[in-house]
Amino acid sequence: MRTITEERELNVGIDSSQAILVYFYNDTCAPCVALRPKVQEMMDSNFKKMNLLFINSAQFPELSANYSVYASPTIIVFFEGKENFRVSKFISIPELGIKIQRYYDLLFG
Repeated sequence: MRTITEERELNVGIDSSQAILVYFYNDTCAPCVALRPKVQEMMDSNFKKMNLLFINSAQFPELSANYSVYASPTIIVFFEGKENFRVSKFISIPELGIKIQRYYDLLFG
C-alpha cells in the first residue's frame, strides 16, 4: 500500500504491476474513510499478489481527472496494465472481492 502524489508514479505503478487496485478517496467523504480499511483488509487477506495504491482526490484533483474519476470513493482495478473495471460511490466489499477474484484466479491461479 502506498499513497500516490503524481501521475508518473501512478503510471509506473500500473505498468510495473501484474495486478493493481487504485483507490481514489477524499478525507471529507465518510464512505471513503469507512471503506478504506475494509479494502486494505480484503487485499491483505485475499489478494496478496496485487498492489494497492491510494490517491487523495481532494489534494490531487488533476490526477483524478486524468483517470476520469469524478466521484469518491472510486476504485479502479488493473490487470496487466489494462483497466478491467471500476466501481464508484456505493461499493460492496463482497461484490468487489468476487469481481477481483475472477480475474485474479485467471492470472495467478
